[in-house]
Amino acid sequence: MGFKFGPESQKQLATCHPDLQRVLNRAIQIVDFKVVEGHRTIERQQQLFAEGKTKINGTSQLGKHNHSPSLAADIYPFPIDLRDEEKSSARFYHLMGVVKACAHMEGVLLRFGHDWDGDNDYADQSFDDLPHIELA
Repeated sequence: MGFKFGPESQKQLATCHPDLQRVLNRAIQIVDFKVVEGHRTIERQQQLFAEGKTKINGTSQLGKHNHSPSLAADIYPFPIDLRDEEKSSARFYHLMGVVKACAHMEGVLLRFGHDWDGDNDYADQSFDDLPHIELA
């Protein structure tokens, strides 16, 4: 296989912590995906909070995306059709399984937006953020 990041993914990945870069560079060799966002400005954080896409408001709290280098990344699997929720969810879970394995091989501890508490029980989440990974 051996997929490669496109220019926009490379740009976003470059804003991430070296440990995240290492994990995602290993994962792209196995499964195709895009790095949608690494570092995030406070203004962008506040916009996403207003849209209900994050629980971190960017004023009284900073998120892991707000650090430089970013301690978090949002990634999307290829191909994806967000109109088909069941299939797109399955693709996210598959991608995150690959990323989790790559993180283990790299000795990097991650936390995932589909399993915030890391107990492998995906039904106990009060807020799902399927594209999100962060350094634990």
